[in-house]
Amino acid sequence: MMERNALRAPAAFARRALNGLCALTILAPILTHAATAADQRSMLIAHGNYIVHKVGMCIDCHTPKDAHGQPIAAEDLRGATLPMQPNVPIPGWAPRSVNLAGLPAGYTEAQLVTFLETGVTPRGTPASPPMPSYRLNENDARAVAAYLHSIN
Repeated sequence: MMERNALRAPAAFARRALNGLCALTILAPILTHAATAADQRSMLIAHGNYIVHKVGMCIDCHTPKDAHGQPIAAEDLRGATLPMQPNVPIPGWAPRSVNLAGLPAGYTEAQLVTFLETGVTPRGTPASPPMPSYRLNENDARAVAAYLHSIN
C-alpha cells in the first residue's frame, strides 16, 4: 500500500506542474499585452512631459513664479497670473492662465486632444489670447493630454 501512495505523489506533482504550465501558456499573452499597454501609456506620458516642459514651454505661462522669476515646482502647471500684458487692448485677453494639472476644467482627455490639434475649444471658439492655437499632430496631442491628465 505504501508503495502505491509513493508512486501517486510524483504523478500528482507532475499533473499539477503540467496544469500550471498550461495556465501560464494561456495567460502569458494576456499578461504581456497588459504590461505592453501600461508601458505604452508610460511612454506616451513621458513624451507629453517632454513636449509640455521642453517644446511648448507651457510652464512659462501656466506655472507661478517666485520673487526671483523662477517657477515654483510645487505649483507646476496650476495656472498663474500672466507675466505679460499687451501694449494695446486685445479683445478676450486672459490676465491669468488656466490650471492644466489634471486637465483644464471642463475638458476630457479627448476634447483636449482635439483642441491641441485644431486650436478650437469644446465651445467652438479659439483659446483666449495670449494662448496660441497649436496644431499638434495626433500623437503629440494625445501625449500632452495624457501627461496633463496624469498630474494630480
